[in-house]
Amino acid sequence: MNVLRPDLAIISEWITPGSRVLDLGCGDGTLLAHLKRERDVDGYGLEIAPGNIVSCIEQGVNVIQTDLDAGINDFFDEASFDYVVMTQTLQAMSYPEQLLKEMLRVGREGIVTFPNFGHWRARVQLALGGHMPLSTALPNQWYNTPNIHLCTLKDFEALCATLGIRILQRRVVDHAHRYRLGGKLLPNLLGEIAIYRFIRE
Repeated sequence: MNVLRPDLAIISEWITPGSRVLDLGCGDGTLLAHLKRERDVDGYGLEIAPGNIVSCIEQGVNVIQTDLDAGINDFFDEASFDYVVMTQTLQAMSYPEQLLKEMLRVGREGIVTFPNFGHWRARVQLALGGHMPLSTALPNQWYNTPNIHLCTLKDFEALCATLGIRILQRRVVDHAHRYRLGGKLLPNLLGEIAIYRFIRE
């Protein structure tokens, strides 16, 4: 049994027992397997990596192999799910704004997590070091990173306002997914990873 990452534990708390959940970029299926076991959810995952597909199947997770950049509208009807989850994947998408809209077409609520490019360490490395930031939350070099659309909390919230998305909950944590006072007081400066729950206006 895989140990649930702290950010996935936070997301799990937001999921109502017995609900329908779609996990975009579901990885090895850890979250969906946990939700099925602990919250009796009916879930599906979308994933591209063959090794992760195998892990999902071994855990009894329903999974479809696909590239999220191709969109999700071809797979599911409107309002097919109660929650659509996407963890640490939004920043790696070619069209994140389109995917957010599709999440709320097929699901009642959306939940996303992403690294905060506005964290103070990232600002200092860019301003004083003159190079793209490296951190636990952003460990790759500029030339081999999967992240193509990094953003700050303010950027994400501005996009939500533009798309008519209402934020229900926000949790800002450090790289170890711990909820600290600094992340609560100055989230865009001191938070390393953002976790959002949202609906359509």
